Amino acid sequence: MARTDYFDDPAAPAANSLVVAVVVVVVDEGRILMLQRTDNGRWALPGGGQELGESVRDAAIRETREETGIDIGITGVIGIYSDPRHVIAYDDGEVRQEFALCLSARRIGGSLATSEESRQVRWVSHDDLDHLNASDSTRLRIHHAFSQGPPHID
Repeated sequence: MARTDYFDDPAAPAANSLVVAVVVVVVDEGRILMLQRTDNGRWALPGGGQELGESVRDAAIRETREETGIDIGITGVIGIYSDPRHVIAYDDGEVRQEFALCLSARRIGGSLATSEESRQVRWVSHDDLDHLNASDSTRLRIHHAFSQGPPHID
């Protein structure tokens, strides 16, 4: 299913749903785990919707494993992102208001692998981030992950 991210865009469609999502900044040897999404071709952090019956931690671990092949251990909270100016429109008519819990993690095992949701998966250095087609929200979360400040909340 195709998706389009809108951030602070007056032409964005109005949100009609809200889903709890988790996003994970996995760091290994100074590099960040990223994937190229199959639904829009953009580079992103691993993550997805929390399912009924699972914790935020379990959702983050599951989504990272499913999308990248990497097993992780959660190390902290980067922030809570719920800015109503960020919506994600899907081609089935759903338009989600952003609501993501962003966690930090470290690699504990696994091997890089693609999935139905990831066209490419790789470890990316800070220097290479500027060359990737990634959304402003992804870049913001990475910035917050390395800012050494308290968790971000919006």
